[in-house]
Amino acid sequence: MAKMKFYGSGFPYLNKESLKGKLIVLEGTDGVGRSTQVALLKKWLEKNNYAVSDTGLRRSPLTQPGLDKAKEGNTLTPTTLSLFYATDFADRLENQIIPALRAGFHVLSDRYFYSIIARDMVRGLDPQWTRQVYGFALVPDLVIYLKADIPTLVTRIIHGRGFNFWESGMDIIKEQNLYDSFVQYQTSMIEQFDLMAEEYQFKVVDANRSAKEIFEEVKKLVEELIKPVEKTKKKE
Repeated sequence: MAKMKFYGSGFPYLNKESLKGKLIVLEGTDGVGRSTQVALLKKWLEKNNYAVSDTGLRRSPLTQPGLDKAKEGNTLTPTTLSLFYATDFADRLENQIIPALRAGFHVLSDRYFYSIIARDMVRGLDPQWTRQVYGFALVPDLVIYLKADIPTLVTRIIHGRGFNFWESGMDIIKEQNLYDSFVQYQTSMIEQFDLMAEEYQFKVVDANRSAKEIFEEVKKLVEELIKPVEKTKKKE
């Protein structure tokens, strides 16, 4: 078991106790296949008798209705939208993620606050301010950055759910069509993720490959994280 470690002061009222479970984050741009890998990883872990909880952005019952409503239009400033997402993140961290880790669940998070920071940077917010906002964030045990190039992302989006307003950054990039806006916006997002990969020590996985090939590498990284824990338990 490892003691809680936060990027800043954490939650002031929360003791930095030891947590039984591991927090595993999958990051990356839109269309990179995070949700697919989370689903595969959850299935594999449960098959091997691990308790698993999964979460992701905009899944807090406190904020999801408001965020969904806000994203129907384009009325919020970048700062307001950023703080809305921070509220969503804080509620899930306090009421879902930490309780699950305490109970011994491995928590899989489809995105973490890093995605919010990347979006904030692309929208011109102050880098220091947006990082300070997440001083309450728990440091994950493992962050896997799924990185794919723009042609791969475009192909997956076209053959999948299609382009949309927010994933194309149409609120800030005034291109005439979703395709051009998507390319420009996601290129900027990749630049931010690449910078954070070094800053936060992400494990980078080539996501230009098939889902099966990606999963084999993702699985190996997770095994390296949880197997030493299992060996320690057996010795005890």
